[in-house]
Amino acid sequence: MANKEATVAELTDLFRSSNAVLLTEYRGLSVAQLKQLRTAIREDATYAVVKNTLTKIAAKSAGIDSFDALLEGPSAIAFVHGDTVNVAKAMRDFAKANPLLVVKGGYFDGNPLTAAEVTKLADLESREVVLAKLAGAVKASLFGAAYMFNAPLAQAARAVDALRQKQESAS
Repeated sequence: MANKEATVAELTDLFRSSNAVLLTEYRGLSVAQLKQLRTAIREDATYAVVKNTLTKIAAKSAGIDSFDALLEGPSAIAFVHGDTVNVAKAMRDFAKANPLLVVKGGYFDGNPLTAAEVTKLADLESREVVLAKLAGAVKASLFGAAYMFNAPLAQAARAVDALRQKQESAS
């Protein structure tokens, strides 16, 4: 009983401290395959096999009610503490190679996610790519502004040069 209470408390803490939670069914996967998945998401998430009843209790105490219907069969949860998109991509890629892994749903930013929404999340570009695109857009707009400020000076210089050449040819 004390062990179960400790497990519920630990799961509740994981639910509360995670950026997102992705619920999967791992029926038919070997221990080696689960280890491979854990290694793929280790940087951004913790992947744990959970007991459904204890997880329901922990999720409710963390304020998450959307998992009740999904917690059936052998369940495992990815508690995301890093980039959620990277974890969703890694799980999607792993599920393509190992079709026995089924993503049932998740919880992200205070909202429940369906399996389809987790797939859409995996299709997003990573944070680094979005930041690089933003930096490129800012650089391009700064270059455009610098060109606009420089253009009148360049026109004036060309006009002065043309006037000088006209005067030299007239002399």
